[in-house]
Amino acid sequence: MPKRIAVVEDEAELSALIDYNLSRQGYEVQVLGGAKGTLKALEQWKPDLVVLDVMLPETDGFELCRQIRQSAALARIPVLFLTARSDEVDRVLGLEIGGDDYMTKPFSPRELIARVKAHLRREDMDTEPAAQEIGPFRLDRNGRRVHAGERKLELTSTEFNLLEFFLTHPGRAYSREQLLEAVWGEQRYVTPRTVDVHVRRLREQIEEQPDNPRYLTTVRGFGYRFEEPV
Repeated sequence: MPKRIAVVEDEAELSALIDYNLSRQGYEVQVLGGAKGTLKALEQWKPDLVVLDVMLPETDGFELCRQIRQSAALARIPVLFLTARSDEVDRVLGLEIGGDDYMTKPFSPRELIARVKAHLRREDMDTEPAAQEIGPFRLDRNGRRVHAGERKLELTSTEFNLLEFFLTHPGRAYSREQLLEAVWGEQRYVTPRTVDVHVRRLREQIEEQPDNPRYLTTVRGFGYRFEEPV
């Protein structure tokens, strides 16, 4: 079955352009204007990825992203922000509230398609054993879930990918650039600051004291290391 892409964009000309180019790639596309009821429509349709404009008529995309991350039906699907605002503070805010990617307008349809494919490809990857016990953590690749003891972690798609990498590569220090290469791969438009944002979000989930981490530690002046769980 074709992958489903929801496009939440109120600018008719741009949404039509996105719809046309994604549909040509074989995706099933639903365009939503961002008005009241958008979250309910997303929950009913259950897309595989959401392309989300930041500037919407009745609420902003950041708030809608927060609602998506709080929805049981949508919490783990990738969210790709579109915005005319290119300030770093806006990019960081989008990542901190659960966005997986950030594109500034104007952009080329080819770049958008490449990013969509990269996110969906990562969702489909299943080259390792389906389940692993790693210390107190239980990694379920098929279900894209991680448990810490009996507690299920609430992870976005990118957070899952990053935590999966750390869990399966303990004990070694990785620079931010190495993590970008390993986890984001082709998506090299993201910056080292992106890694810091996602590490902070992971610590809030897996550490008893996020400011004094036991597992996901900082290697000063270099990057991060995931300590071997015991």
